[in-house]
Amino acid sequence: MLRFALLLLLALSLPAASPFLGRWNFNITSPTGATRASWLGITENNGALQVWYQPAGGNVYQLEDVRVEGAKLLLTLGRPGGKMPRPTLELERVGNSLKGFSRQGDSSQAIEGTPAPTLNRPLPKAWSKPESLFNGKDLSGWEPIGRPENNHWIVRDGYLVNQAKGANLKSLRKFDDFKLHFEVNYPDHANSGFYLRGRYEIQLESEPLTQNPPERRIGSIYGRIAPTRDLPRKIEVWDSFDVTLVGRTLTVVRNGVTTIDRKEIEGITGGALDANEAEPGPFYIQGDHTGGLKFRNITVALPKP
Repeated sequence: MLRFALLLLLALSLPAASPFLGRWNFNITSPTGATRASWLGITENNGALQVWYQPAGGNVYQLEDVRVEGAKLLLTLGRPGGKMPRPTLELERVGNSLKGFSRQGDSSQAIEGTPAPTLNRPLPKAWSKPESLFNGKDLSGWEPIGRPENNHWIVRDGYLVNQAKGANLKSLRKFDDFKLHFEVNYPDHANSGFYLRGRYEIQLESEPLTQNPPERRIGSIYGRIAPTRDLPRKIEVWDSFDVTLVGRTLTVVRNGVTTIDRKEIEGITGGALDANEAEPGPFYIQGDHTGGLKFRNITVALPKP
């Protein structure tokens, strides 16, 4: 009885966990009706909240201005020193959601975050035979998005080519778990990405090494997972990628070398089409940064029942 009382007293003396802890997905509708996706990852260290924020574009970063006032979590986004007022988030735990407002200057928008799914799934025992997603003749199975009126994707000499900066290109089919293969050829100073489920960007670039940190270089999951091997960069030479994604578990093999080995993707990356991580999603190729990239041999294998 005494032992039980001591355990009860100890439990009552421990501080309650913050209701804001966890990973949170946000789908936000812009004034034009477009969907923008963002993400918060909130942990606690010695009683202080640590908050990582993934905006709709760019890379995930840790917020410096984090406050809790009563039942509200107050976050200031961006970096100090800009000309525009810094955006803020005011959030409150309501049931299983984070609800509140995004504000910047005089504008305000209601937002709601939902818990990100764990996506813990075993590796499939077998995979189907790879099937082609690009026929080498036309854009069948793909459509321009983002700025479709500014589309520069064509098929030339059997290759999928983005002639110039413009629209992105999305597969019509959606996928859950898969083994993806593609080959890409870069001009100098190129910047693109190949999105998995439309939410996680594999960075493709041929920029100077000094321009990006490792987690934003070629073969990374942009801003989140850096390759463990820094392979030589070759301009105008075909680069092959074999990508396995099961739930959140990712393996990337580049030119036959494993550069990411069964790592967890914590959340969406900038440019995600939505934050609905539990749902299948398309592949899409970024075309709105630079042109000149060519793709070939895009195939996918799926888990066998």
